[in-house]
Amino acid sequence: MTVWLAVLDRASAGQFRGVIVVTTVGTSISQASASPLVAPRITARAFFVSERLNMSGLERGDVLATIPLAFRVNANGIAILFRYGVVVLIGLNALEEEEFLRGLEHRMTGKLARRDEEIAIIELAPEKEDQIPPGGPICLQSLSPDRLILIGEALAKSVVLARHEREVASVFDTTEPFARELARSGRMRGSRRSILQNIGNALLVRHRVSGPVEVGEKPDVLWDKPHLERLYARLEDEYELKERAESLNGKLAVIAESAQVLTDIIDTRRSLRLEVIIVLLILFEVLVTIYQLAMGRHS
Repeated sequence: MTVWLAVLDRASAGQFRGVIVVTTVGTSISQASASPLVAPRITARAFFVSERLNMSGLERGDVLATIPLAFRVNANGIAILFRYGVVVLIGLNALEEEEFLRGLEHRMTGKLARRDEEIAIIELAPEKEDQIPPGGPICLQSLSPDRLILIGEALAKSVVLARHEREVASVFDTTEPFARELARSGRMRGSRRSILQNIGNALLVRHRVSGPVEVGEKPDVLWDKPHLERLYARLEDEYELKERAESLNGKLAVIAESAQVLTDIIDTRRSLRLEVIIVLLILFEVLVTIYQLAMGRHS
């Protein structure tokens, strides 16, 4: 066995967090077909922990896969790490999961205050083909690393979509009062600062959601294992990845239009203010001229 935190750096007090078992290697995914998982029914959890996960120094030649980075944890677990801040842990109990995540904290950039999670139950069913029955667990012919990595890919994308959906919904909640007031009275109330804050929130969410996660991108595992494409297609249907991504893109387009409308309103207000100031200055100059003429005639 090899101590895995010798790779992930040492934890506090100079103690190690856990171990992994080394297998034969390949270019993208290990050629070892034996699964480290032995239980017929296991749990997989995806944690969205940070905006970015530093993978520097974690690349090894004895891991299960390099894109995404996957390796064995303890005797019967697998960890799958994604650069966009998601960690998928398979076959670990709650205490082991928390211990593993604490060991990664120094590699998290922009750690999230609220950690999103996605959970799946995986069941070994050698007599069946890979399938996902309605409301049931994910049934696999074998608990091979490539199948588990595909499940990790689907869970990671699903948990990221869930967070982005919530952030987009919060922007809609703040934009709706502006739109309602504009539709009711034909003008928008509120200070310039509040409108700018709303625009900033919209742009920030759009930037986050348009980040490094490509939901429609084909997982690297499928290039070497094309026979697993049917399993991944079923995972996409189960978690509605494509439909949710399309819906999210549509909402992002609405957010972009809303930000543009708010910007135009600010520009219009500024132009109107400048026009009023110019008119007042002209009026003042006319009054001064009339006063001077009147004083000249009087003298």
